[in-house]
Amino acid sequence: MVFLALAALGLTSQDPQTVRGVYLVMEHAAWLTLVPLAFASLVTGLVMSLGTAWGVFQHYWVVFKLVITSFATVVLVIYMQTFRQMAAAASDPALGLHAVRNPSPLVHAILALGILLVATVLAIYKPQGRNAVRSPQAAAPNVSGLTELSRT
Repeated sequence: MVFLALAALGLTSQDPQTVRGVYLVMEHAAWLTLVPLAFASLVTGLVMSLGTAWGVFQHYWVVFKLVITSFATVVLVIYMQTFRQMAAAASDPALGLHAVRNPSPLVHAILALGILLVATVLAIYKPQGRNAVRSPQAAAPNVSGLTELSRT
């Protein structure tokens, strides 16, 4: 939400110092907050799925959350180069504001919020439906049922 607000401020402000400051702040804030939190989300998601009955590959929604979290983390790491370029442009006083302003952070912030919303909805509602992959316990025959049948 903060990056969405910063991106909107960078596109709409008429104050040159504010516009330049927004793009300078975004690069550092992304390295200090977004990147570590993205990796933390990925790691904690894996740890939690391994440590619960939901499993990593047991349910479609867990796999989908893992895929979208991994995708978002990779896109963010790749996008950090764009943040670096925007900060370099913002720090160059010879460039006019038209060369500094960039709608890309606004688009990426909106898309990232959409991904977070989908992941949150999946985590809360946990849609039913299991994957075709079965656990070893589920694949094992019901031996106790067979012995009960043989006694009768």
